[in-house]
Amino acid sequence: MSFAQQLGIKHPILLAPMAGVSTPDLAAEVSNQGGLGSLGLGANSVESARKQILDTQVLTDHPFQVNFFCHKSVESSAESQQLWIDYIRPVFEKYNSPAPTELKCIYPSFKDNDDFLNLVLETKPKAVSFHFGIPHPHQITKLKEAGILTLVSATNLAEARAIEKAGIDIIIAQGIEAGGHRGIFNPTFDAAITTADLVRLITQNCTLPVVAAGGIMNGQQIKYMLNLGASAVQLGTAFVQCKTSSANSTYRQALLNQPITQVTASISGRPARGIINHWQMEIDLPERPKTAPYPYAYDLAKQLNALAIKNGDVGYGAFWAGSNVAQIRELEARDLINQLILEMNQI
Repeated sequence: MSFAQQLGIKHPILLAPMAGVSTPDLAAEVSNQGGLGSLGLGANSVESARKQILDTQVLTDHPFQVNFFCHKSVESSAESQQLWIDYIRPVFEKYNSPAPTELKCIYPSFKDNDDFLNLVLETKPKAVSFHFGIPHPHQITKLKEAGILTLVSATNLAEARAIEKAGIDIIIAQGIEAGGHRGIFNPTFDAAITTADLVRLITQNCTLPVVAAGGIMNGQQIKYMLNLGASAVQLGTAFVQCKTSSANSTYRQALLNQPITQVTASISGRPARGIINHWQMEIDLPERPKTAPYPYAYDLAKQLNALAIKNGDVGYGAFWAGSNVAQIRELEARDLINQLILEMNQI
């Protein structure tokens, strides 16, 4: 069975999950056009995630994937929180507001309990993908028994080998060019391998199908990754500007106006690539202390962004984007898929 047959898709193009930006409408558009749509559900409650899955199933009869975070949940010490709060405090004071006194764990992990697992088993999407790590063995077994395909992001060969050993079906090779959060299992170490080199490494050393992700914006780049051995590609930044994404107008404008991105851990506590703004220019200074752990740091970032917006400053938003954002095109999802296929076939 070919990779496309395995997933039930016509074209080797996957929509990146993009928690906070993906919508049922966008996922359905990509799936209806022959790709694999996606819902980024890691930041959602079980009830909200269920609604998005059911809404997508109304909009398309074609397969789509759902995505969850699989990080190792950690307790955030009062000391680590206070150190980070104190460092950011002057920015809150700039807007005449006190800094928060404590930070919350706003995003649970798929591994914390089986609530999200049971949701997936109940709604039965075609595939489920994971970021930041691998589910528990019993969770993988349950998904396999239900006939649901599993995908996990790898940023280096060691992670890819662990994914294969765990019995996952597909490896997503996330290169350093990728927008949004790095899928690294250990947040203190990032091999920072390019997408092309990572695809080469994994296809040469693993037997599972590989999906190339990171910096891919056009059909020529897709063809290049396929020629390197990837079975498919995953695009995120290219689709953020589509009307059916939930990106706000400020985010969309930044995508078109600011072509430079940088990886920072200051926003969420985990490394993530986004458009350069106040976080990279004012917070990521040489004397910056260690951030509060993920997702506690994200709680502070979201509070700061909301406060800044009230004061007319949009520079503390999390505008995730890949390194080739300058190549973005103002096309709707259906037209973008068609254009990508046309470019692939011209080679």
